[in-house]
Amino acid sequence: MNDDWDSKTVIGFKRQVAKVTKKDSDLNAARRTGAVVATDKKLTAGGNKAHQGTDHQRIAKLDRENEVAPPPKIAPSVGRAIQDARLELKLSQKDVAQKVNEKPSVIQDYESSKAIPNPQILGKLERVLGVKLRGSDIGKKLDGPKKT
Repeated sequence: MNDDWDSKTVIGFKRQVAKVTKKDSDLNAARRTGAVVATDKKLTAGGNKAHQGTDHQRIAKLDRENEVAPPPKIAPSVGRAIQDARLELKLSQKDVAQKVNEKPSVIQDYESSKAIPNPQILGKLERVLGVKLRGSDIGKKLDGPKKT
């Protein structure tokens, strides 16, 4: 029954779990026993708590310096040309908006020079109002449709 006297059965043997230590004495003891030792350097260890945010502040400052300028708004002369042509045709902002298939607030923004210019909307407005809104001669009456 007990043929092999050299083999032993261990009951309740606890599996070794990795231990984290901050003491040099524990580390040296582990090296002496032949245990596997791995060291990981903490990136933010020992930082001064009062100056932790300064790195983020420096990065934010760099971001603000490289910020892209907001897109230009429509020129006041274009807004004035839209309004003059609309009033000349005796149309309300709502009427023009329906004709170009946009919201009345869009027409209001274009007239008050708060809108970011959209070539498609400007083209629709040019056709409905019969006034040039892009290029050098803004406000000039457009000729009728070209005949070939």
